[in-house]
Amino acid sequence: MTTSTRGSSSQRNKALPAVLVLEDGRTFRGRAYGAVGETFGEAVFSTGMTGYQETLTDPSYDRQIVVATAPQIGNTGWNDEDDESGRIWVSGYVVRDPARVPSNWRAKRSLDDELRRQGVVGISGVDTRALTRHLRERGSMRAGIFSGTALDSASGAGTAPGAELVERVLAQPRMKGASLYEEVATKEAYVVPAIGGKRFTVAAIDLGIKGMTPQRMAERGIEVHVLPATATADDVYAVNPDGVFFSNGPGDPATADGPVALMTAVLERRTPLFGICFGNQILGRALGFGTYKLKYGHRGINQPVQDRTTGKVEVTAHNHGFAVDAPLDKVSETKFGRAEVSHVCLNDNVVEGLRLLDQPAFSVQYHPEAAAGPHDAAYLFDRFVSLMEGQRA
Repeated sequence: MTTSTRGSSSQRNKALPAVLVLEDGRTFRGRAYGAVGETFGEAVFSTGMTGYQETLTDPSYDRQIVVATAPQIGNTGWNDEDDESGRIWVSGYVVRDPARVPSNWRAKRSLDDELRRQGVVGISGVDTRALTRHLRERGSMRAGIFSGTALDSASGAGTAPGAELVERVLAQPRMKGASLYEEVATKEAYVVPAIGGKRFTVAAIDLGIKGMTPQRMAERGIEVHVLPATATADDVYAVNPDGVFFSNGPGDPATADGPVALMTAVLERRTPLFGICFGNQILGRALGFGTYKLKYGHRGINQPVQDRTTGKVEVTAHNHGFAVDAPLDKVSETKFGRAEVSHVCLNDNVVEGLRLLDQPAFSVQYHPEAAAGPHDAAYLFDRFVSLMEGQRA
């Protein structure tokens, strides 16, 4: 778990110095971007060339300082349609070359303006290539961004930041062991109606759900009842679901005992089940597999994954720092029958999906809703529909 202090949205920041401080003592100087102040989080990098608005509003990025590897950010500004939730969730944002003027017919304001409006502290002018290489070699780590009086009071603007800034970063909790999914989930249930005729009802457990996910199900005639992360089995089955969905979300899946217990209850009733990202890790735990923290994770919209069922290679959208520890080379026996790894990342052989062979349940580690990202994995929603059709038959 990490902490964040939202900065001041009133200070103009064009000429103010800023510094990014990593827990290992490495520092990167730049200029304030977005709000001015200080923030703390886990420094991670995202390799997407586009889709920064969807990234910043993805609840799975809660308590993280995101480094954009694309050299120029902000070209398309900020619009009112592409948010994946009601706010920006990242703790901070690190860019190299922010666009001076946004240019897109849908833009309502600049990215810099939106970061300032929501009090998100950022830094620009950073050598993000060097920073990304450092995080790849050393791993994701705690970090802080300091600008304005937050920097002046520590060491004086224009001078090397003092050791006290490193100490403040080291005082922040780590992401390993962080329980964050309840922090980002809805507190009240709500319904996303089916588009066209209603074919199915799905109970979706919000562990940090993105707005486009229930939309993709609604497009397939599914009425989606989005339930809080604290939902019980009674809450789920009160909506008489044809299927149950477990969403993406932030934090360490080893802390998610409640969602694991709920998924176990769903599996015991043999209700068709689909999970993505955090939901994949929850399924892994429910089946008896462990989870572990990746060195620097997968984040971006260009990650190659192979569907081992079809042999097809997909370019996919990812945002995860934890993974399931399941054997790639055999079918595993679990208390819910046989299970196998259905998808694998071609970069590093990380488990990217699970499938039960004796009942209707599967999951993937990535984001098939394609917001932002490619549409290669959209078929997974159709696969969920097929499971519900089969169960109904």
